[in-house]
Amino acid sequence: MEILVCIKQVPDPTVEVRIDPKTKNLVREGIVGVINPYDKNALEEAIRIKESQGGKVTVISMGPPQVKESLREALAMGADEAILLSDREFGGADTLATSYVLAQAIKKLGKVDIILFGKNAVDADTGQVGPIVAEKLGLPQITFASKISVDGNILLVDRHLEEATETIKVTLPAVITACKELNEPRYPNPLKIMKAARKEITVWGKTDIQVDAAKLGLKGSPTCVLEIFSPSKSTQVKILNGSPEEASQALFTVLREDKVI
Repeated sequence: MEILVCIKQVPDPTVEVRIDPKTKNLVREGIVGVINPYDKNALEEAIRIKESQGGKVTVISMGPPQVKESLREALAMGADEAILLSDREFGGADTLATSYVLAQAIKKLGKVDIILFGKNAVDADTGQVGPIVAEKLGLPQITFASKISVDGNILLVDRHLEEATETIKVTLPAVITACKELNEPRYPNPLKIMKAARKEITVWGKTDIQVDAAKLGLKGSPTCVLEIFSPSKSTQVKILNGSPEEASQALFTVLREDKVI
């Protein structure tokens, strides 16, 4: 069983992030990067499938050289190989340009039975990359997986929805996106951390995969961020007096004035 997990390094959610006012991008210098939490659920599931079915788990990520730290953590958790897609031409990519590079890299890898993503990244929160990659590869996709059962080349997947659980059967190869309900990611032990530190991480740039330069980075991104800012912190408290009807109407007015609704 050939299993691929696409992970993203995101800023540590416990650390306050800064926004570059010119580029409208996150300032990543000096910020500790961690594996996107939902991607850890995807990786944990890949490792469990490997342990029960046999095979190999490969992790892949796109980003600057410091993403190697997250890839080594993935190796320490139990992945077998790691690939970093890193090139200045990839910088500034939106979800479409990112998905294009990932899809082209996956095509270079050849046969893959299961491709796993987290349901979304906690920094951008779009949930688009996994489904776009599936479309570009022409593969069936199941999103929001909360349980996966393997039977030969068949997967039985429970989808975690707001008010129900949907069960879908799919024939491999397929793309799956993982919810936190899928499992509890393991912690790597010290021995595996030391082994991961010595493992080689393959690095691919634009010349290593078959890509159209017009579809990379900012030029290949049909969407752009016009404005982004850190919300101001406020401790102001408003007391709404009157009857329940009067208070609810006053609350509605306040929310409208603050452009919440």
